[in-house]
Amino acid sequence: MPNAIASAADLRREERAVPAPAGFAAQLSAWRSRMEQALDARLPAADAAPARLHAAMRYSVLNGGKRVRPMLVFATAHAIGLEEAQVEAAACALEFVHAYSLVHDDLPAMDDDDLRRGRPTCHRAFDEATAVLAGDALQSLAFQVLADDPTLPASAPVRLRLIALLAQASGTAGMAGGQAVDLAAQGRQLPLAEVEAMHGLKTGALIRASVQMAAACAPDLPPHLWHALSDFGTPIGLAFQIQDDLLDVLGDAGVLGKATGADRARGKPTHPAVAGPAASQQRVRELHTAALEALAPFGARADALRALAAWLLARLS
Repeated sequence: MPNAIASAADLRREERAVPAPAGFAAQLSAWRSRMEQALDARLPAADAAPARLHAAMRYSVLNGGKRVRPMLVFATAHAIGLEEAQVEAAACALEFVHAYSLVHDDLPAMDDDDLRRGRPTCHRAFDEATAVLAGDALQSLAFQVLADDPTLPASAPVRLRLIALLAQASGTAGMAGGQAVDLAAQGRQLPLAEVEAMHGLKTGALIRASVQMAAACAPDLPPHLWHALSDFGTPIGLAFQIQDDLLDVLGDAGVLGKATGADRARGKPTHPAVAGPAASQQRVRELHTAALEALAPFGARADALRALAAWLLARLS
């Protein structure tokens, strides 16, 4: 373990060496502030009936969090010349789906977690039935936003593309499918390739969709730039999940707001469990490099994406 921790420190130093655009920390703060307001505005009012369900939805969404997926949407918008207002609703839809997945993942039938972001999980704060319904309602709300929100492009093909991208990333070919594989694999050994494939579905698909959905709001974007963004999103999504696995091994529960060591206790076939922490950290480096290489066609326009990638993958501090 001491060698693994030393490697984690080395990784942090390398990733922080990536130059960030001037004022990037302020940009992250501004994006978070924007998202809190945007999410609040699109959630049902707390006092509207059914009040308990709406309270659970708001509790699950407006409870902090890094807002990783919205930040990827906004940074991608910067790279392709869109205003944040043009993609804000897509960012909200992604965050609603992400929040629903966390509510359901925390249930006793899934991961049976008591804490999320330092607070009781939804089923602990309310009850299991309300948590199930809150997740269901958040998923429905995400697609309602993509269909109806007036700030998104009015073009029907663009709306359908956004809906299709989110549906694919969250269904059996994405997040839900990856979670099913994860649950079925508990207590078993998986080859590393299968672990990475599972991560690519469970976490990576929605990360990649965050980049793709921003790009879909610019229907005239040349195909080679669309593919470059997808080629950025795929390795970043996998690296993000491997880093989460590493946090469960090396992280501080007080900082993370949730228990550590849970993956090992459940016998989950995580990347560090199969490959070891040092090899997992090296894999994060390789994926980070591949993601940065994919952004070459954008030049300086993608500096926010580059800085965001470095920030996302330096989370062991």
